[in-house]
Amino acid sequence: MKLSEPQVVTFWISVALALLGLLASQGIIAGLAAYAFWLVVAGFVLLALGNLLKGL
Repeated sequence: MKLSEPQVVTFWISVALALLGLLASQGIIAGLAAYAFWLVVAGFVLLALGNLLKGL
């Protein structure tokens, strides 16, 4: 398996999604509390795709 470095934008979007999910799970962002788990999952999936697919 050949991995590549994700682009900076992809990295920061994945960090933002994971952070939103974390804040939502703690109740700081109550409107997103129902989606907290999925926000974190989406952030990590995006980061994994950024590593697996060149140019993402």
